[in-house]
Amino acid sequence: MRTTVLAAVLAATALIPAAASPSQTAPAAHTAPVRLGTCGSGQLCFWAKPDFTGARQIHELSGTDIESCVPLPPGSKAQALANRTGRPVTTYQSAECAETGEFETYPGGGTWVPQSPYQVRAFKIWEN
Repeated sequence: MRTTVLAAVLAATALIPAAASPSQTAPAAHTAPVRLGTCGSGQLCFWAKPDFTGARQIHELSGTDIESCVPLPPGSKAQALANRTGRPVTTYQSAECAETGEFETYPGGGTWVPQSPYQVRAFKIWEN
């Protein structure tokens, strides 16, 4: 029992940080806010890489069938998106819009997603 108590006290004191002088403290990490990518009103935009970087694809309502599965071009996928269509958009991990993989619906009033939780391979635009 004595070694158990001693081990617990030692473990607890190891979790308490030692006081450091100001010269020993590391500067706080500052990250710049993510800049929104360029995506015009009425457009659905995808970027190949997180934080609205990499190759961009643009889709508009005039060239997209409503409530139809639209796969991204073969071999491409997206990791960031902006929905400015004014309609809800569902993105799919599956290129066939299968609901067995991951999928998420984003409102159309101006949704910016700097990093999708999965690789987007297809989408559907819905009626309001």
